[in-house]
Amino acid sequence: MSDKPTYITREGRAKLEAELEQLVTVERKQVAERIAAAKELGDISESGEYEDAKKSQSLLEGRIREVKSILSRAELIEDGHHNGNGEVRVGSSVTVRFEDDNEEETWTIVGSAEANPRDGRISNESPIGSALLGKRSRQKVTVQTPNGVTKLTIVKVH
Repeated sequence: MSDKPTYITREGRAKLEAELEQLVTVERKQVAERIAAAKELGDISESGEYEDAKKSQSLLEGRIREVKSILSRAELIEDGHHNGNGEVRVGSSVTVRFEDDNEEETWTIVGSAEANPRDGRISNESPIGSALLGKRSRQKVTVQTPNGVTKLTIVKVH
């Protein structure tokens, strides 16, 4: 896993901490109980339930490691964070206008752990998110995305 910081809001950190607590205290116990119950059924070499429970345990432990890693590298940001000069940065909300259809969208630039484009939260590591960083209102931005070249203008940084 990467050593680079993961930008995260207080809300995002709280969600990850709650998820980790749930995974460790509840789900880990449930999976262990499933494994024990499957062992009690006898021959585990041909037990589909045992194999399924072990697979669930592997996925669970992987997610626990992932969440712990994110939290250990978390660099706290504030929603609506401003640096005083109107520049887009992680935590900023940005309204943009697409050149091709004149439609406007507003996004908040967040770390990859909290990105959810459907909720208006794009990652600072995404093509559009990274292209917006450091820009100001009225600047035009051209971005190479998986869907082709996208041209937009920053309407407002808030």
